[in-house]
Amino acid sequence: MKLDILAIGAHPDDVEICCGGTVIRHVQQGKKVGILDLTKGELGTRGTEEIRMNEAAAAAEILGVKVRENLGLADGFFENNKASQLEVIKVIRKYQPEIVLANSMRDRHPDHGRAAKLVEEACFLSGLRMIETNSEEQAQQPWRPKAVYHYIQAYFTEPDLVVDISDCMDQKMDALRAFKSQFHDPDSQEPETFISSPEFFESIIGRASSLGKSIGVKYGEGFTTARRIGVGDLFDLI
Repeated sequence: MKLDILAIGAHPDDVEICCGGTVIRHVQQGKKVGILDLTKGELGTRGTEEIRMNEAAAAAEILGVKVRENLGLADGFFENNKASQLEVIKVIRKYQPEIVLANSMRDRHPDHGRAAKLVEEACFLSGLRMIETNSEEQAQQPWRPKAVYHYIQAYFTEPDLVVDISDCMDQKMDALRAFKSQFHDPDSQEPETFISSPEFFESIIGRASSLGKSIGVKYGEGFTTARRIGVGDLFDLI
């Protein structure tokens, strides 16, 4: 299956938190979107690996994505090395996305910046025909996405572009709530974390509101990119 967009996150819920609205918007437009989680988030303070996988599947249904895969790299300890790059390359070549969404280049969690670099390098290397990979015992063809956009995470980075998600915000929050083990639950007996406080959802909405206001809409999600952004028509711009 060929995808229009492949959204990649270091952990299950990264995509939902940071670019879930963008995913929903493009699904609504008829685009084929998929998610690749690099790890199972097994080092998370709350919940278990099995719970997190079930929550990720539920969130994927709410987002409306065509596929969600997990590479099973080591949470907290995966490296941006040849072995990891080849695993990402196999998925890129399998789904041939035009656009890849990836973690922030700079963030409080070291996995996020490392994942961002891993994905960006894998996207380039995936286009080199001398790198040979196989899927289901079949040789894969080289494929390089047209663009890689990095979503904004904990550190407020100035975006290079903002996507209007005004009509998608409620559905985005529903997808986040699918990760019940990770976010605020007044009945939970597990330790508090950075994302489990009641204020965390408020911060998600507040950031979306601020980014939306910057482009004259109610809610937005921001992205950075290493390449210059071009348009073929000035009326594509808000």
